[in-house]
Amino acid sequence: MKDYYILNGKTAVPCDLMTWGRWFEKADRQVANDTLGDARVSTVFLGLDPQYGEGPPLLFETLVFGGALDSEMERYSTWEAAEEGHAERVRRVTANILEALYRL
Repeated sequence: MKDYYILNGKTAVPCDLMTWGRWFEKADRQVANDTLGDARVSTVFLGLDPQYGEGPPLLFETLVFGGALDSEMERYSTWEAAEEGHAERVRRVTANILEALYRL
C-alpha cells in the first residue's frame, strides 16, 4: 500500500513523496465546510493514510470544531463516502442545536 495520495478529480491516486509534496502545496483539499451556530463541520482530503492495520486507506476526514459535538471525527476511503459522512455529521450537529433550543 502506498503512503501518499493526491486527488485526480474526486479520486485518490497513490503517488511518490515528491509528487505528493508538490501537489499538496497548492491543492484545494476541502470536500465540504459548514458553520452551524457555534460549530463548524469540516471535511478534507488528508493525502496520507493514518490507519494502522488492515482495510482500505482512510484518506478523508470529517471533524467538528466547537459546539456540543466538538472534536467528533470520522474518516473515509472515498470522496463519496466523505460527502455522505459530512452530511450525516451536519444533521447530527443541527439536531443537537435544535434539541438545545427546545430545552430553553
